[in-house]
Amino acid sequence: MSPQIKLLPNYFDVKKCKTCPLREGCYKEGAKTKSYSITLKSDIHKEQMEFETSDRFKEKYKQRYKIEAKKGELKNAHGYGRAIAYGIENMQMQSALTIFAVNLKRILKLS
Repeated sequence: MSPQIKLLPNYFDVKKCKTCPLREGCYKEGAKTKSYSITLKSDIHKEQMEFETSDRFKEKYKQRYKIEAKKGELKNAHGYGRAIAYGIENMQMQSALTIFAVNLKRILKLS
């Protein structure tokens, strides 16, 4: 994955900016320096930006808050954010028991 590349800014002579016909919205009165910089995005960043404008992303994003709330409850209220014991088997057991407890709590709340 290649990072985005930020090019060094170009500095302009403010005297030229004062007489430029395109200074509206660019030059601010009283400024001592004027710079312009461009950020180049890698291909993976461009793909992600295109994906974020797609309908599929927007639909999934609308559902995200529900999932985040459930995971937040697991982590904050039921100790899922920190392992109790070492080893993958112990992590799987903690995961299963935590999710079982939360589901049981929801079932009791619905009845």
